[in-house]
Amino acid sequence: MVCALSAAVCFGTATVLQAVAARAAAGTDPSGGGGPGGDAALLLRALRQWRYIAGLALDGLGFVFQIAALRSLPIYAVGAALAASLAVTAVVAARLLRVRLSGVEWAAVGVVCAGLGMLGLASGTEGERAGSDALRYAMLATAVGVLVLGLLGGRLPERGRGLVLGLAAGFGFGVVEVSVRLIDEVSVRALMGNAAVYALVLGGGAAFLALTSALQRGAVTVPTAGMVIGETIGPALIGVVWLGDRTREGLGWLAVAGFGVAVVGALALARFGEAPE
Repeated sequence: MVCALSAAVCFGTATVLQAVAARAAAGTDPSGGGGPGGDAALLLRALRQWRYIAGLALDGLGFVFQIAALRSLPIYAVGAALAASLAVTAVVAARLLRVRLSGVEWAAVGVVCAGLGMLGLASGTEGERAGSDALRYAMLATAVGVLVLGLLGGRLPERGRGLVLGLAAGFGFGVVEVSVRLIDEVSVRALMGNAAVYALVLGGGAAFLALTSALQRGAVTVPTAGMVIGETIGPALIGVVWLGDRTREGLGWLAVAGFGVAVVGALALARFGEAPE
């Protein structure tokens, strides 16, 4: 659980650091980031900021922690912990960006922490089932579906576009979570012949593109909420049904309650899916 929480801290803090760097980079442009080069020029200026580089490094470190957590914990526990990165972003943004959190949002941060505490008490070890080839190819097919859904979702009317793209991103990140568990050997030959490897790469890339498109085209809250739902519930069910994830003896009810509480708390903080202006 320490690795899962460490990943959440890394991802949540990285979001704020990158936001601070982007704001500083925009401040160096008299046009406010809207001049020649547009977003690409803003990105190049942001890459000169140490905070942006630190954020990217934290993203990489968080991914390492995520992989380590998925190799030792049930998927439902890791997914809920990663959703808790929104709570980390909210708290760090309140300090570094001086964003004022409402009483409800502070309560949501507490709810997320309580849910994770319940999960920590109830979670068992990861399931012992290796996963079938059928599940590996199902993840690859899902990754392709996520890519198609993201491309089609970008053409939808504004009202439904954010939710569809957010769900697509969540499903893609969920594919990554499951695929990590389906990679047993790390030799070159084994990796080349494992469909889960291709699912991981394609699913992660499709998820990133869908989320980026959603955040560029509208409000943050709706796509982030869709992402939280997509990356937690489905992978958790796959872990329990097909990979044998279990809880500690007699504490199944506590794990279910903790999972629900953590996800609901994260949804209440969905506006921090992208650091505030």
